[in-house]
Amino acid sequence: MKIAILSPVISRTPPLKYGPAEQVASNIAEGLVEKGFDVTLFATGNSATKGKLSSICERPFDEDPSVDPIVAECLHISHLMEQADNFDIIHNNFGFLPLAWSRLIKTPMVTTIHGSLSSKIIPVYKKYNNSVHYVSISNSGRNPEIDYTATVYNGININEFIFSREPEDYLLFFGRIHPDSGTREAIEIAIKAKRKLIISGLIQDQEYFDRKVKPNINNEDILYAGNPDQPGKLKLLSQAFALLYPLVFPGSFEPSVVEAMACGTPVIAFNVGPMSEFILHEKTGFLVSDTDEAIEAVKKINSINRSQCTRWTSSMFSRQKMIEGYLKVYNKILG
Repeated sequence: MKIAILSPVISRTPPLKYGPAEQVASNIAEGLVEKGFDVTLFATGNSATKGKLSSICERPFDEDPSVDPIVAECLHISHLMEQADNFDIIHNNFGFLPLAWSRLIKTPMVTTIHGSLSSKIIPVYKKYNNSVHYVSISNSGRNPEIDYTATVYNGININEFIFSREPEDYLLFFGRIHPDSGTREAIEIAIKAKRKLIISGLIQDQEYFDRKVKPNINNEDILYAGNPDQPGKLKLLSQAFALLYPLVFPGSFEPSVVEAMACGTPVIAFNVGPMSEFILHEKTGFLVSDTDEAIEAVKKINSINRSQCTRWTSSMFSRQKMIEGYLKVYNKILG
């Protein structure tokens, strides 16, 4: 089986910092290579893979401001589609733009839908319901207007994560700094619980950061640690007393939650969207309904066995588990 993995070109694959779709595309490609499949990763020229790398964009546009995003994306997608006949399966992790090619090629296309679907782009997915095989990354993230072939949870390489039995005494918010992600709510929980909070991640909404987050940063109790690289992220996640994830607007998959548990770090999250699919209440963390319940949950964190967090993640969200899921999808399509 020859498989083409299409990754975005906003970041390299795997990303040096933030880049959820790029990280998943990398994990799929590397996991399939380990299984012995002929895999070509379509990504930026500075990407890394044990399979074959094919690129037409040397650098991602988050690193090189001279790159026009629309032009880069057009060239990147067409670069794969013009050689579609060379593959048995195309696995699209790019988003909705490649769907426009699906009826012009013979090779079946699997599209993993990362993130939430806005009402503006649902019509594109609906149009190609009969020509593309959609995969959701959580059951709660499914849209009733889209036809799905399967749900496959995003998987991580468990061996890359550092287990810590004895954490430090800080709470952590790690993720997109955006109103939907609940950064302000995490600050409120930490202040009322009288606990130190480290905030880390990509600032996606600068105005929100300046108005709701920055005024609380005092570099003593509330700190902002920037958007770290992979080693920095692993250190923060593994040494945290607990991860706070008071998500306000539900997404489809929140990588920080799974990555924290892989390190043995329990998660306190608002019970919205897919959180109940990822967290075992009172076993790997706590599902709460508001900030008051979250404050009470902070007091109970020592009741969580950190080893159980890692075992749960290994059983449900490993790269191997994800690859098994996608191989079932590929085989179903190819008969």
